[in-house]
Amino acid sequence: MKIEKTIELEDLGELVLKKDSRFKRLSLRMAPNKGIWLNVPYHLDWQTAIDFAQSHKDWIIKNRSKIQVKEKQNLFFDSDTVFKTKYHELRMNPTQENRVRASVKQGIIQVSHPENFDFETEGFQDFIKHMIIETLRKEAKHVLPKRLAELASRFGFKFNKVSIRNASSRWGSCSGDNNISLNLHLMRLPEHLIDMVLLHELCHTIEKNHSKSFWDLLAKVCDKLPEKRKELKAYSTYL
Repeated sequence: MKIEKTIELEDLGELVLKKDSRFKRLSLRMAPNKGIWLNVPYHLDWQTAIDFAQSHKDWIIKNRSKIQVKEKQNLFFDSDTVFKTKYHELRMNPTQENRVRASVKQGIIQVSHPENFDFETEGFQDFIKHMIIETLRKEAKHVLPKRLAELASRFGFKFNKVSIRNASSRWGSCSGDNNISLNLHLMRLPEHLIDMVLLHELCHTIEKNHSKSFWDLLAKVCDKLPEKRKELKAYSTYL
């Protein structure tokens, strides 16, 4: 069962509190176009959550500004947009037809639209993003599980199941029973960064938190780790 409550904090405005039986601890979360919210374990009362949020005002203010910057960087798709996935390229195609349609074939995501089309037309940007997301999903399902298995075999890791998701913040995750979830946006990264993320999750099958032991293990199987972690920060898990 899920419950949401919106509160008003002085100097901060509205903040959403989300209560769910799956949440194990109080935690502040954030994501572009979703803002900042607080995950609340089901057994805790609302006042405890509110007190927690108020005690983290500085964190909320700092990170809310970061989110606003990222939201402004979101892609806007028009005739000048250059966008490529690992195996596909987006192409905008003006036509005489008075409608918008799209197709994906032979490595091309082709979006046909009327000439002099207003790319701010309601729903158009979401339509483009949906086409790209589904293309990324197909690519990810074809590539990532196989590559994960290859790396696991090479370095002696064992995992249970693997799933592909459109996550808003994480590149991947590993559950307590070694089920690995991978973000379909990995298909927008260069191969050496994809491998780093996959190895990161495989290391979590042995070390369940980000302890020194975890980072030492990851460094053993992933060379130039500091440089790759820094490089990854230039990419995002959203369009």
